[in-house]
Amino acid sequence: MRIGVISDTHGFFDEKLKKFLREVDEIWHAGDIGSLKLADEISAFKPLRAVYGNIDDAEVRSAYPEVLEFRAEGLKVSITHIAGYPGRYSGPRVLGILQNRPGILIAGHSHILKVIYDKANDLLFMNPGAAGVYGMHQVRTALRFNLLSGSISDMEIGEWIK
Repeated sequence: MRIGVISDTHGFFDEKLKKFLREVDEIWHAGDIGSLKLADEISAFKPLRAVYGNIDDAEVRSAYPEVLEFRAEGLKVSITHIAGYPGRYSGPRVLGILQNRPGILIAGHSHILKVIYDKANDLLFMNPGAAGVYGMHQVRTALRFNLLSGSISDMEIGEWIK
């Protein structure tokens, strides 16, 4: 299974991003989608699993949860928009996620790409950075990787100047 991970699109999903995600089987979006119209565009392109972020309106929040937990290829995955990062997780919601012992925790919000193995919680933390053009970041980013029988391989970073 090939996975694409994005966050903080803020209503923006262009051809560069589509080209990077063209060969994935699913897109996992860590919030700040921007609109239900954009979520529909992404899900028409590839199957979408998503959470809402702090800028998302009531329409997006009614369609997507704050926290999404599921299994993919035998691996427990948790996605939320605001989580902090290993050693600096934020809030009781994230502590609840960690109690469920995911193998992968995906978050967005910071617009900063981070992939960190969290030894204390035995999980891989991923923040794909920001795929959209809104915000202080100068480089747009996304992730893609293979997921097979609970193992991640061939992770790649997509980067584009805003």
